[in-house]
Amino acid sequence: MREYVAAIDQGTTGTRCILFDLAGEAVASAYREHEQIFPQPGWVEHDPNEIRERVDVVVFEARRAAPSGRVLAVGITNQRETVVAWDARDGRPASNAIVWQDTRTAPECRAAIEKGWEDDVRRRTGLPISTYFSATKIGWLLDHVPHCRQVAREGQLRIGTIDSWVIWNLTGGPAGGAHVTDPTNASRTLLCNLESLDWDPLLIERFGVPREALPAIRPSIAREPYGFTSPDGPFGERVPVCGDLGDQQAALAGQGCFAPGEAKNTYGTGSFLLEHVGATPPHSSTGLLATAACSDAGERAYALEGSVAVSGAAVQWLRDNLGLIGAAAETEAIAAGVSDSGGVYFVPAFSGLFAPHWDMRARGVIVGLTRFAGRAHLVRATLEAICFQSREVADAMAADSGRPFSVLKVDGGATVNDFLMQLQADVLGVPVVRPVVRETTSLGAAYAAGLALGAFASTNALRKLWKADRTFEPAWSEDRRESAYRGWQRAVERTRGWVEAEGP
Repeated sequence: MREYVAAIDQGTTGTRCILFDLAGEAVASAYREHEQIFPQPGWVEHDPNEIRERVDVVVFEARRAAPSGRVLAVGITNQRETVVAWDARDGRPASNAIVWQDTRTAPECRAAIEKGWEDDVRRRTGLPISTYFSATKIGWLLDHVPHCRQVAREGQLRIGTIDSWVIWNLTGGPAGGAHVTDPTNASRTLLCNLESLDWDPLLIERFGVPREALPAIRPSIAREPYGFTSPDGPFGERVPVCGDLGDQQAALAGQGCFAPGEAKNTYGTGSFLLEHVGATPPHSSTGLLATAACSDAGERAYALEGSVAVSGAAVQWLRDNLGLIGAAAETEAIAAGVSDSGGVYFVPAFSGLFAPHWDMRARGVIVGLTRFAGRAHLVRATLEAICFQSREVADAMAADSGRPFSVLKVDGGATVNDFLMQLQADVLGVPVVRPVVRETTSLGAAYAAGLALGAFASTNALRKLWKADRTFEPAWSEDRRESAYRGWQRAVERTRGWVEAEGP
């Protein structure tokens, strides 16, 4: 009988389930989008019930599409920082989930900074105070959603990032589902101490979060499973759920980056460049984040991260808001139709600027427009924005680590765009390597679950499964590369501090 490890990847725009064999090859998959809800400017929400339903559907469809076999284990990976609260008695969400891109808590973040908390928070968590992270989102739910605090006082409120919501439902829900998370997700909340990898009592008190509502922090590779799926659930059998990773740390594992100095860049809704740094928490002087990486029980692992809020989401904006394209795949041919962007720069700071700037008041701009500029120039400028933002992060990471990249491993949905990958090599000035398995986020979750069950022997064995698909060599001259980057930096300055202090 064939044996599989399942990965459930609950992302910002949709949910995917992939079944991998023990050679790390995908044998079946299914994907469904979910609604993006924008109640007010700067607000971004998801319906937790829709996400739960999508998880069930994609699991069922992937299982049905796979050749007959046994699922040994399930790994979860998820959009990080997005917060959902629910009542443990019936599993009913208190409200829509508040998504990581949401900026409604900017006033609360500014108030925390004005209280002088930021240096201490960064020292404890490796993170700046920002709307990006979960703590102020949790506070907003408690303060603005009717009955949330009452349910908390009754001891029945459950709060977590999306992995916690998915795992709780998969392992029984109101009938006894496991309320857990892992260090990679907990370390994105502003509530987890990076040294201890446990909830920090002082930060919980400062941000007003009830400790009993938070999940238990369990290893990413759970030798003792978090729980088991129900035989009458979408898997149709009792399967241990024993892997849990935030999406970017999952991609780091899926690329075989388990040792210091190994790095990857993932292109999804946002872009996320991570470098493994070993067993000691790092400290950045350039605006990067310190975060937990995939680890086994009793181990510690950390990474430096450069987070970009909007990359693929900018292409989605061209499609959904402006109607300039019908599908993301069209951007490759359209952008290739012009030799450059015609002097146009697009900085998609829809949710402010993340690394390395951390400016909550920044907003998106398009600059350099003339009557010469047309649809193709704006499309190309959008792809260039993805690459320039990654260049900013790569430069910051090289400054922190003292070792510039000689090559960049890439993954995520946007890497199917050959033009974009070539452009990234041109902007960075180093080769860009795309792997055979591009859904490395899902693969990393499968690796974690498989390691927990002994289906994979070791992380060294996983490295041997990695294979390159194509390498993109840089073609721009140094003069062109640096001139274009200087133009980008000027454009970024135009976005800074756009929102007034008293605004959202």
